[in-house]
Amino acid sequence: MKVLVLEDDLVLSNEIVTYLKSMNMECDAVFDGELFFRQINNTTYDLYILDINVPKLNGLDVCKKVRETDKNTPILILSAYREIQDKLDAFTFGADDYLVKPFHFDELYVRLLSLNRRSTMKQEDHQIIKIKDLEIDLDESKVKRNQEVIELTPKEFQLLVILAKAKGRTLSKNAIAEQIWDVHFESNLNTIEVYINFLRKKIDKNFEEKLILTRPGFGYYINIE
Repeated sequence: MKVLVLEDDLVLSNEIVTYLKSMNMECDAVFDGELFFRQINNTTYDLYILDINVPKLNGLDVCKKVRETDKNTPILILSAYREIQDKLDAFTFGADDYLVKPFHFDELYVRLLSLNRRSTMKQEDHQIIKIKDLEIDLDESKVKRNQEVIELTPKEFQLLVILAKAKGRTLSKNAIAEQIWDVHFESNLNTIEVYINFLRKKIDKNFEEKLILTRPGFGYYINIE
């Protein structure tokens, strides 16, 4: 599990990061709301922990903004505010859980495990393929990269799914053509090259890390390493 913590109390933030790492979780921390969004633009996380009272963009505003584009990543609010209305506001903005300070680290850990388990079960019911910062929603035929929606044609989407399901294995042009067109002949092999180029322009062009790669003489694969 990879966790991002938004907390401006540096002592507490360091304690949370140290504890979660000791429990075999990956964990990063930022101290204001603007830094939070810079961080998630560069790295994909499984779960967010948000303090409410932080600089520049408070935790509730961060939660609300995240939910505009990301309905799935679990969010736990960690706050000294303990009134019922504070909790209701957090859940209204899309939080999945709320833990009042001060707290026991063991309780935080258990809640994170529970949120991650629920999220995993939800994704299994709603078929989603995640590769690094790429998310492919099989049920709704939607694609995102770094939470940015990418519009694909049906054939482009089908090609991306075929590559993603190969999980890093190289697929020949013949193998791809047979899965997309159910035929095997030379003209469609040239068509595969055209569609790969279309896909690269949409999936890779605006991102530093390239995901759709070529193995010369063999075919194409998605970089999962």
